[in-house]
Amino acid sequence: MDPKLRVVSKEKNSIVIEMLNYDNTILRPLVEEILRDEQVEESRYFIKHPIIDNPAIYVKVKTGKPQAAVKRAIRKLSKVYETLLTELEREKKKQTTT
Repeated sequence: MDPKLRVVSKEKNSIVIEMLNYDNTILRPLVEEILRDEQVEESRYFIKHPIIDNPAIYVKVKTGKPQAAVKRAIRKLSKVYETLLTELEREKKKQTTT
């Protein structure tokens, strides 16, 4: 199944986003990256019930739009993971040539 997001609730300075078809391992780095944003006041993830509910993230901002903070964090993490992938491929090439 493809991962998807669903906005559960949205207010002027906060948002709750349900993460469909995700496990919660991606949520911790995402929340940590969101919290690095100076415009963010609070961010956390939660799972109401581990078997029947999907994980969700809550983001509250001091200024700006909460969904913009989530997008910025996703873009930053995407760059980090892309760099890691490049490094891994480089190391793999080194291992196969030696």
